[in-house]
This record gives sequence, C-alpha cells and structure tokens, in this order.
Amino acid sequence: MTDRVTVNVHEGVADVRLNRPDKLNAIDMPTFEALAETGDALAGDPSVRAVVLSGEGRAFCAGLDFANFAAMAGDGAPGGGAARFKRLAQDITAREPGRITNLGQQAVHVWRELPQPVIAAVHGHALGGGLQIALGADIRIVAPDAKLSVLEIRWGLVPDMTGTAALIRLVGEDVAKELTFTGRMVTGEEAARIGLATRTARDPHAAATELAREIAGNSPDAVRGAKRLLNRAADVDLAGQYLEESRALGGLRGTPNQVEAVHAYFEKRPAVFTDPS
Repeated sequence: MTDRVTVNVHEGVADVRLNRPDKLNAIDMPTFEALAETGDALAGDPSVRAVVLSGEGRAFCAGLDFANFAAMAGDGAPGGGAARFKRLAQDITAREPGRITNLGQQAVHVWRELPQPVIAAVHGHALGGGLQIALGADIRIVAPDAKLSVLEIRWGLVPDMTGTAALIRLVGEDVAKELTFTGRMVTGEEAARIGLATRTARDPHAAATELAREIAGNSPDAVRGAKRLLNRAADVDLAGQYLEESRALGGLRGTPNQVEAVHAYFEKRPAVFTDPS
C-alpha cells in the first residue's frame, strides 16, 4: 500500500506488514494513515478471506516514534517541547468524519471492523501503541520471548488507541488496570497465560499464516458472519469508550506532570511529579 505498510495477497490471505524495520516499526503520522487506509482497502476486496498482520525486522512495533518524544524533551525553550507534542497529538486525535474514532484509534479499530478475520503475528517488541495495534486483531500469536507492555504510563499518558476497551475484554478489569498503571513488561508466554495473547509459537508469522490459510478455506460468508456476531456480543458502547480515551489524553498532554514524565525518561532520572490540586 505505502512504504510504511506493505500488502501481499496470496490464495485469499493478505500478508500485511509494518515496514519501518530500521525504527523497529515505530509509529509516525504516515504509519497511522497507512494502517487506516490499508484496512479500508482490504475491507473492499472480496478476494481477501483472512489477514496476517506483522512487522518487518526485529520487532512487531515499538510504539510511537521515539524521535517525536526526543524532540519534545530536547527543546530548551520553556514549553517548546510541550507545544510540539500538543500539535502532533491534535493531528492524531482529530475525530475522523463519520467514524467513532480519531486517526490514532482508527489505525487499530480498522482491524476489528474489518469483515475478514485478522491474526497478529507478534515478535520482538509490541509496546504502547504497538501493543494496541496487536490488540485490534481478532487473534494474537506471539513469540514466547516477545516483550509486550502497556507503556503509555511512562510518558504520563493513557492508552488512547482503543486499548482500554480491548484490555478489559481480553484480560479482565483487574489485570488491565495492573498492566496500565505499571507499564511493566510481559513476555509472550505470560501474555498467553493472562489472555493478552491467544497462544505462543516460535515462528509467529508461520503459525499465523497457517491459521489464516485454514480460515480462508472455510465459507467466507460464514466466517464474516461469525466475526460480526462475536464482535457484537463483545462490544460495549465502543463509541463512548473511544471518545473518553480522547478526552483523557487531551486533558493530560502538555501538562507539567506529562512533560516531566518525558523529560525524566530521556534524562535517565527519577521523575518528580506534583500532586493533583
């Protein structure tokens, strides 16, 4: 589709890959746009019966492009970095016309609303927004040594790419809160134990492709109907949940504690936060 996301379709299976291996497939604005556009294109292709979503190189996706965060923390002018972050965040969180999502959310939600089943093949790192992309898939097959994290707390933020709704569905409220409040790393093996992943495989892409081919061999009408029914049974006011994610993020970005979280991380020191008023 673009230089950020590649697509190859063979015998009904679309092999979709994040394609920034030199950046561990970190997400920038073109990646957000490419993910949403790729999903829309596949939805309109009746020859596609299943999708495998993966990342080129050493990782599935390391999250938001760290260069943007480095720019935030590196500006010596008071408030300069925060202002840049605010402009970027406004672009990503602008509501999409006619959708229940903003652009950042749609880059994930597009895989859930896709009529065809989507299987994420996760290796290396799936961090922050990268993990949320994987959570948008119907099934996640992960390498045992993969590293996954709800990493937004590191930056003084909240999961804002549909992650809050997905986490509750998959791991339950208490585990979702633990992972979100701490940002701790989870191995692929633990992810499978707690429901964050479907199962592990030493070669996640090969396993995901094999499963996708099996699904593609079934009636596409029945498979699409089953996905639609299962999504409907699991969804609880997603429009409201996604809007609340955007509101929570908007209330945090550029605030003193959020900026301090970023500065402290890049300066390799403990953060010093102010208490809420």
